Amino acid sequence: MSKREKELEKFRNNPKNVRFEELEALLIYLGFEKRQESTSHAVFSIQGRPPITIPRRKPFLKAYYVKLALQAIDDLGLMDKE
Repeated sequence: MSKREKELEKFRNNPKNVRFEELEALLIYLGFEKRQESTSHAVFSIQGRPPITIPRRKPFLKAYYVKLALQAIDDLGLMDKE
């Protein structure tokens, strides 16, 4: 199991303890493009999906936004679930 797969599994098991920076790194690694650099929200887009807007919340994101990103990853089949 790779580092990214372990990270994804951690997000699935406990979506309440995910930091913005962790989710951002995973989405960019998977090919999402980030825009709106200096605002309170970041928008991630990938071809074939509507964009995902995620607020920069400290220290942890709300579970809803983590689940939204995980759903997009699953729908696109970017990482196989094990």
